[in-house]
Amino acid sequence: MSEVYAFIEAEKTTHGVALLCRLPRVARSSFYAWLGGEKTRRAKQAADDALAHEITVLHLASRGCGCR
Repeated sequence: MSEVYAFIEAEKTTHGVALLCRLPRVARSSFYAWLGGEKTRRAKQAADDALAHEITVLHLASRGCGCR
């Protein structure tokens, strides 16, 4: 569903949001709720990326050893 919302976001300058939501039968309120959550999604992605980096650093530091 987020692909549909991303499409609406990309095309909203060309066509009205009402029309873009009507075609795939998406509620405008759902689109705006998704749009409002963008900041939260970006923060979560940044935290996930930082955690993945930290795991990689620790793995390399231990030379790939799974022991404690």
